[in-house]
Amino acid sequence: MAKHDEFDDFFEDDDSPLVDTRADGRLLRVPLNRLAPNRVNPRTDFGTADELLDLGKSLRRRQIQACPAVSRSAYLKLWPDHAEHLGDVDYVLVTGERRYRGASAADSPTLTCVVDDGAAKDRRTFMEAVVSENVDRANFNTIEEAYAVQALVAEFGSNRAVAQHFERADGWVTQRILLTYLAPDVQDLVKAKSMPLDAARSLGKLARDKSWNSAEQLAWWQSEQQQRTELSAERSAVRKAAQSKPPKSGESPAENSGGRSVPEQRPELAALTWTMPPEAVAEFSAVFAAEAAATGAAPESVMLAALDALRPARQGTAT
Repeated sequence: MAKHDEFDDFFEDDDSPLVDTRADGRLLRVPLNRLAPNRVNPRTDFGTADELLDLGKSLRRRQIQACPAVSRSAYLKLWPDHAEHLGDVDYVLVTGERRYRGASAADSPTLTCVVDDGAAKDRRTFMEAVVSENVDRANFNTIEEAYAVQALVAEFGSNRAVAQHFERADGWVTQRILLTYLAPDVQDLVKAKSMPLDAARSLGKLARDKSWNSAEQLAWWQSEQQQRTELSAERSAVRKAAQSKPPKSGESPAENSGGRSVPEQRPELAALTWTMPPEAVAEFSAVFAAEAAATGAAPESVMLAALDALRPARQGTAT
């Protein structure tokens, strides 16, 4: 009777090649039914069913990048409450869940893994390994990245510790965590790029500070969209007025404008209004529109004259 080899349990047929199963950084070919994704991965978007199937077929032809994994026992030392969800697998993925899903979709029997329990030295080390690959390669969508950074803060202890570890500014961490305060339906708008990031972060701060629910957040975004549309219309009107302004008596259009539109001739006006809050821009425009109506001058001309008057004061206070 042939001696039973401990590797026989890894394969459904006796012709499958044997692999080294020691968790010391060696390259292993692990059957999918002995492998499981970790349960702390902040990534949730793995692509469509068709995309996963295409990936799985590609992996069956050739898997260029091995999936980092740890032994089941090493993982459960960090998260013992995950035992029931893992079942009786032998290894847990650190990263590579999308490849795992693709292989499953294509009925691929195995994945090539590098099993190294050093990645499970402690929870901080494991979470860094889970998140850093995706953050560094920008594989997360914006919301996934926000939750990934939040998970890192939970393990590292502070925003600053995470920022310093990844050599980022403190604001890099804060800006991302603000998005976790958005309601799920608002987060969907961010994922779909229907809401720009600057608005999403502003809303996230309001949602955090005011404990806004989904309805309140959506109401703010509706109002914000209206203000942005009105502001865009105002800017467009200013540009058109500047381009269509008639020349002074005896002066050619080129001499009047210098051959350029006012926004091109005076970019500081555009820079000023773009950096102002919407309500300040509206007030700014209304003041100069009223003065222009009283004097008969174009609104943009009044604005530019005001900038010229302020320039010496700004230069005198510069350090």
